[in-house]
Amino acid sequence: MNDAEIVRRVLDGDVNAYALLVDAHSAQIMGIAARHVPPDRAAEVAHDTFVRAFERLATYKGESPFVHWLTRIALRRCADFWRGRARSRETPFSALGTGAREWIESIPDSAAEDVDAHAERNEAGVILDWALAQLTPDDRQVLVMTHMDGQALNDVAELMGWSLSKVKVRSHRARRKLRDVLGRMLD
Repeated sequence: MNDAEIVRRVLDGDVNAYALLVDAHSAQIMGIAARHVPPDRAAEVAHDTFVRAFERLATYKGESPFVHWLTRIALRRCADFWRGRARSRETPFSALGTGAREWIESIPDSAAEDVDAHAERNEAGVILDWALAQLTPDDRQVLVMTHMDGQALNDVAELMGWSLSKVKVRSHRARRKLRDVLGRMLD
């Protein structure tokens, strides 16, 4: 049975059939959530995605694959997560772990050293997560999708519901904003 048939069954009153859709797509939605929100919150966002999809199932028109429709909902839920975080966005530099602060402070002194060796350290991931959290949810998502996940611009445009030119512009601006955030940290 394909996704469209399952959706039709759910809408016809067989709500238990929705579990088939959850089973079929939970790994992909969890993967999306894990790339766009902190790992300890990914399961919650994935769950919220399936709840929202169930609530909105009647709006699925079948014009695109169900998984694309579900992915758009997952991306919106990820953006909602960061919007909620943005209300209390101020994360003081002192809130970073000692290792992360030491790594940031060592960058100017180690300019001659191999920067890639520093990037491999765990603290670099913490710093990147912190810096990404300083961006707007849309900027964070487009940056993660285009540059970290390596998704094609056309795919990102379709998933975000944007034009290709908007994806290109937002991606460029998001990179510049991330550079500015990281630059301010070093000042």
